[in-house]
Amino acid sequence: MRQDAEQARLDRAAATMPEVVGRYDHVLRGANAAQRLWEVAVADARSGRLDDRPLYWARLKLLRDRPSGAARVHADRQSRGWRVAFPPGEPGVLLTGFDPFHLDRDVGQCNPSGVAALALHGTRIAGANVRAAILPVRFADFDRGAVEELLTPAFRGHCGTVTLALTVSMGRDHFDLERFAGRRRSVETLDNRRVSSGASTVQPLAPPRLAGPEFIEFALPATAMARASGRWQVRDNRRVETLERGAVVATGLAELADCTAVAGSGGGFLSNEVAYRSLLLRKRLGCRFPLGHLHTPVVDGQDATMLADLVAQIRDIVAAGVAAVRMSRQPL
Repeated sequence: MRQDAEQARLDRAAATMPEVVGRYDHVLRGANAAQRLWEVAVADARSGRLDDRPLYWARLKLLRDRPSGAARVHADRQSRGWRVAFPPGEPGVLLTGFDPFHLDRDVGQCNPSGVAALALHGTRIAGANVRAAILPVRFADFDRGAVEELLTPAFRGHCGTVTLALTVSMGRDHFDLERFAGRRRSVETLDNRRVSSGASTVQPLAPPRLAGPEFIEFALPATAMARASGRWQVRDNRRVETLERGAVVATGLAELADCTAVAGSGGGFLSNEVAYRSLLLRKRLGCRFPLGHLHTPVVDGQDATMLADLVAQIRDIVAAGVAAVRMSRQPL
């Protein structure tokens, strides 16, 4: 079976960090390996071992010898926590993260959003049950509707249960709540399979079959969430890029009504796209819970101390959001 670029990195990763790549080998030899991978990785993170890399590399091992098709896709999804279900009648928080990326630059790179998804899944924040899942950094999965596949059952089945939903990825020097999501891809960054979007800042491209407005605004209690305590600032980022006007710091969607999106507040890569797709889906399904995207500070490689601080601050950001939602629902 021909290896893709993700699979082809396995030997180099195993030689560079054998203890990381081999951590879950015992799980791969057992029954229900895909589901067990997710469960073991969550248990690891919740016990304080804040590292999403063992799960990523073990998943690639698991899928390496499996033929393409529905069974392979199912195993991939299972190992990402894609069966999102909340206890009936209780408030919930839905959180998504991403796989590690930039792996050609540093094969030991983690993704703090994936770490947070593992560490917070199954916990309670401000009385709400957290359910999390991890997305691939692959254009093809997004083109096939992976975001909608993950979120539609969760949104449809729990519109009245979800108190807050947050898509998370790694971004800049501080935390950013990305106010405006753009419809188009524009970065020349390759995905984890070394596939290009074919887009650029001078020729931004809409993903296949993704119809909608050029920009969508998030639905988050941003003022309250920006006050969350921690090591980093939490910014309400309103900056976008447009073909017609270049960079714009917008106060509202009306300012962007006649503009073509080059980049949303969260950029022109898949982190912006998960925000756009999730907000569009929320609108189409008629859900009213707050939803938006959070970029974390950049982590170089894997830094356990920094990741502990990041996860703690994400917990506080979510708690502030949940508290604000509850306050807004209180009768006067």
